[in-house]
Amino acid sequence: MTKKLSLLVFACLSVLLGTAQNGTNPSFEEVISLQSRSNAVISPDGKNIVFEVQSVDWKENRYDRELWLIKDGNAAFQLTNNTEGSSRNPKWSPDGEWIAFTSKRGEKTQIHAIRAAGGESSQLTNTDKNISSFEWSPDGKKIAFLQSEDKSTDEEKRKEKYGGFVVEDAEYSMNQIWVVDFNSANFNRRPLPEQLKDTVYNKKQKAKLLIDSTTFSVNYFKWSPDGKKVAIEHQPDPLINTFFDADISIYDIGSKSIKPLVKNSSYDGLVDWSPDGMSILYGSSLNNKVSNYYKNGKFFRIDADGKNNRQLAEGFDENLFALQWNSNGIFGLSWQKTVRRMVHIDPQNGSTDILSGTPERIWNYSFSDDGTKIAFTGSNDTDLTEVYSSSFPLGDAKSLTTSTQQIETWATAQSEVISWKSKDGAVIEGVLHKPQDYDATKKYPLLVIIHGGPTGISTPGAVPSYVYPMVQWLNKGALILRPNYRGSAGYGEKFRSLNVKNLGVGDAWDVLSGVQYLEKNGLIDGNKVGSMGWSQGGYISAFLTTNSNKFKAISVGAGISNWMTYYVNTDIHPFTRQYLKATPWSDKKIYEKTSPMTNINKAETPTLIQHGENDRRVPIANAYELFQGLQDVGVETKFIIYKGFGHGINKPKERLAATWHNWQWFGKYIWGEEIEIPAE
Repeated sequence: MTKKLSLLVFACLSVLLGTAQNGTNPSFEEVISLQSRSNAVISPDGKNIVFEVQSVDWKENRYDRELWLIKDGNAAFQLTNNTEGSSRNPKWSPDGEWIAFTSKRGEKTQIHAIRAAGGESSQLTNTDKNISSFEWSPDGKKIAFLQSEDKSTDEEKRKEKYGGFVVEDAEYSMNQIWVVDFNSANFNRRPLPEQLKDTVYNKKQKAKLLIDSTTFSVNYFKWSPDGKKVAIEHQPDPLINTFFDADISIYDIGSKSIKPLVKNSSYDGLVDWSPDGMSILYGSSLNNKVSNYYKNGKFFRIDADGKNNRQLAEGFDENLFALQWNSNGIFGLSWQKTVRRMVHIDPQNGSTDILSGTPERIWNYSFSDDGTKIAFTGSNDTDLTEVYSSSFPLGDAKSLTTSTQQIETWATAQSEVISWKSKDGAVIEGVLHKPQDYDATKKYPLLVIIHGGPTGISTPGAVPSYVYPMVQWLNKGALILRPNYRGSAGYGEKFRSLNVKNLGVGDAWDVLSGVQYLEKNGLIDGNKVGSMGWSQGGYISAFLTTNSNKFKAISVGAGISNWMTYYVNTDIHPFTRQYLKATPWSDKKIYEKTSPMTNINKAETPTLIQHGENDRRVPIANAYELFQGLQDVGVETKFIIYKGFGHGINKPKERLAATWHNWQWFGKYIWGEEIEIPAE
């Protein structure tokens, strides 16, 4: 048997059958196939919880989401089973009898409803456009929803005469609020699809446009507690960068009048009504259009008549998100280094308290109507995300699901948070993953995996993955470092601002100093180090390719290679202007300083490039530019394009392929193995 074939057989057996000493080494397919729990929503009376479960449909090559229900604390059971598409975004009716949700069971995403007591779901809407979000009215008699205006007739006429073309940044459809009646008596039987056009679910009979206006596009809305008004976050058009001009208005249903409430020169975002309906909670960038991407968001409460506007949580040095306002106050979530906590805000004086007594990371939460019961999803360092319940204020959190049982027999990651000083003295944290049979007397190969963002964050976890086979690398005998480089979330506004006008340069300091720290302390073999990342992590990896010779191999996933190329092609032009404080035409030097391509002639490291064919966030021109440059200077490189994908790989088969591509690349350059990807 040849050496190449022997290594192929060993690699496949190691990954597919498992060779880990303290548990089974899972296959790539098993990791990708892990079910996950998310979006736990508690019933108004606090007795029941609906949540989403994601699983993999390998045959159809898709991730499927379905609704599951926990009744009175008993074992969860599956509530929906859509063989055509996912069921998601569940919302309880105010009386707790119904669960509405969105699902695509045909050409368009529509609203469906199912009794909490069980039975089959029924389709409520039948519109010509996809429905993006919806809200029950407080009395449960109506559902308002968002969908874009229908311009299909005009578009077809133009195409018939002139063929296909589009004017950039000038052609779009406004998002509008529609309302449909909900009468539970109509759900005694489930109409068959062919009957829909003849039933009360027909859009011509039921759905009505709430605000007959095309002068703005609606991002978000909330019914007032009494159902007489609707607060609206809107912007001049639905283009992604127009969020800078979002404002908030109040629509009075009785008088059919709309009144502006908050109109700063930058972003104003609706959050919630106060429980008594007298005030609005909102976030705002005020007049700031130059640092939205890395500065802390600001939050305010204002009376519904526009009076008594005042800032809340003014001294809280991190971003807050997923805010809600109930009788116990205002609540939100926030990263605090590598943990994610619930935060309480006093609506009167704006003071904040971080609530403990929960898992280390809370992903979402919801309250019962009286504010005494909470449902949430959360995870710890050594388990998977579970659904929890607790009474307020989180003193008795109880796990209600058993997702972690999926990995009970696996050899999973051991995680610890370490810190070191970067070149300029900044303290950097990172997650160090070790194999379960870690031996402190050995020096291990090191793989550095860099998160995106830059305002993302890496956290401890039992089975970290995406397109990087982290658990399998650990079980193969490597360490993994996931640095929270400058700009990461969780460490305050000043830390998030450290890479302004310093992108790539400061990030590389943080990564290289972390590698040096591990090498100095005798944990790693400094001659066997690789790096990889996606999006901003791909950019940093590309920067390391052309500015360092420390690494034996690098993988660049959806990474930026030239900031000028990125700036003129991306869908978020302000991102570059804010971080580099210039355009390429006003300060060419800062673009050169921070672009990997500037030092392409210094590149030495074999580099794998992975990119989605239709990526608008980091357009594929960046990948072609790096690929050609590396070829021109004689550096070994491979460029893999994932057909039909945008910025992420969101189908299981292509995610499996990308995982194998990374396994193969680093196997060759870190372990000296020639690995062939199995055809079956």
